[in-house]
Amino acid sequence: MMVARWHVKAKFGYKQTVIDLLKEWQEQVGPQTGLDVSQERILTGSVGACESEIESEIHVKDLTELDGIFAKLNSIKMHADWGRKMSEHVVSGSNYWEVLRVVE
Repeated sequence: MMVARWHVKAKFGYKQTVIDLLKEWQEQVGPQTGLDVSQERILTGSVGACESEIESEIHVKDLTELDGIFAKLNSIKMHADWGRKMSEHVVSGSNYWEVLRVVE
């Protein structure tokens, strides 16, 4: 099993908007990829982390499954529309993926 985390920084004053948009993605877009969104978590910076940092964490079996999710996203118009909405509220260039392997 692997944990994939998508990191993004919210613009000042838009943290809750970004969280709401991530929840919208979980409900409307994620299921279209075959992703089990019941395992998805949203985390935000608190102590020792940038307060504007927001992570969306998903669990996947392996990199092949993650690659399949990415491939499906390219064909989902709702995802493209969601991305345009999200881009208004995040710091440009702040997004990145981090993939971790679960040991136990």
